[in-house]
Amino acid sequence: MATNTYVALDKITVGTAVSSVTFTGISGAYTDLYIVANFDGSASSYTTLTFNGVTGTSYSRTRLIGTGSAVSSDRTANTAGIINLTYNTAGTPVTGIYQVFNYANTTTYKTVICRDASQPDDVAAHVGMFRGSTGSATDAITSVTLTKASGNYTAGSTFSLYGIASSAVGAKATGGIITSDSQYYYHTFLSSGTFTPTQSITADYLVVAGGGGGGTNASGFAGGGGAGGLRSTVTATGGGGSLETALSLSATGYTVTVGAGGAVNTNGNNSVFSTITSTAGGRGGNTSSAPGGNGQTGGSGGGGGESSSGGSGTTNQGYAGGNGAGGNTNGGGGGGGAGAVGVSPSGGSGGGNGGNGVATLISGSSVTYAGGGAGGSDAGARGTGGSGGGGAGADLPSTASVAGTENTGSGGGGGVTSLSGAAGGSGIVIVRYAK
Repeated sequence: MATNTYVALDKITVGTAVSSVTFTGISGAYTDLYIVANFDGSASSYTTLTFNGVTGTSYSRTRLIGTGSAVSSDRTANTAGIINLTYNTAGTPVTGIYQVFNYANTTTYKTVICRDASQPDDVAAHVGMFRGSTGSATDAITSVTLTKASGNYTAGSTFSLYGIASSAVGAKATGGIITSDSQYYYHTFLSSGTFTPTQSITADYLVVAGGGGGGTNASGFAGGGGAGGLRSTVTATGGGGSLETALSLSATGYTVTVGAGGAVNTNGNNSVFSTITSTAGGRGGNTSSAPGGNGQTGGSGGGGGESSSGGSGTTNQGYAGGNGAGGNTNGGGGGGGAGAVGVSPSGGSGGGNGGNGVATLISGSSVTYAGGGAGGSDAGARGTGGSGGGGAGADLPSTASVAGTENTGSGGGGGVTSLSGAAGGSGIVIVRYAK
């Protein structure tokens, strides 16, 4: 049985403040449209949807509202757009998601749904309708405009358009979040699942394991967590090694395991795709042995605690963690990253920075993964997490450590005395193959 897949059609990133954005030239080859808007605004107001440049009274909207203590509903008909969607308080970014059903047909009115939890005191479900330019219901939708009711969308706001299609006529496999461009299909696994080709394919991949948790040392400072091992066939792989080899896959199911990040004082978890296993990130050095404990070996090694050594990385996956400094007013070593060793701090310099991650184009754009977590410090200078999502270390007297970013495989920041270390970030698996 065919399943629905999401095909990336267009993305607009706002460079300067604008009052509206428009997707044009939309292909009619899909069943539905799916729009994800991540935006902030210069004024507190709603967003309005219009289609095909039509601004006459061809729209209506029904809304159900709940506040937790009361419910209500309202309806607006014969308006110049589907109105009052995704309220945005100026200075507070929100996400709006809109699905347009059966948008390309020329026999029925077009229906839109939106579920909205962006207002501070309620949640709402909207159903909107577009009746075509003349009310004849004969207009297929070829363009979509999102307009801020007052003020502008601020620079950095992003708007993504997806077409929903049957996998039987699109992608050559099922599993994960499916997107595409002119050359490739991409299957992104943010959690464990199954990748099932419908025919024999050759697949590129990125497999990143869960990052190690930062250490905690109740009597001193601890090391940052090491990043999860990173293995990739595109752009670069971890540990400075040679690119991995693409896999030849048959029409059968392949289990995908996305490793969880390690809790405080705990290694991460392996990620697996087919025959490829990436090794979990090592935890930061803690109180397991006096005075601070060594960082643990992993895909990338954890940073050392007080006067202790960093853990080793795994060949072609990641680098070693830095050593922890000794004595007073010092810091733990930074966890290793997929692209660089963790920093070993010198006396009085604070926590060591986490090793940087590795950037890859496996998803169709350059994204950096698997940064090391930074060491904790009692010197007033917290360590910085490695690029790709590594967490910063704790710093006395009150600055908490930071967890590794989810789905990057990055290490968590190390703790110091009463301030705990932080968890590592979960891993990710991305599979790519040609159209």
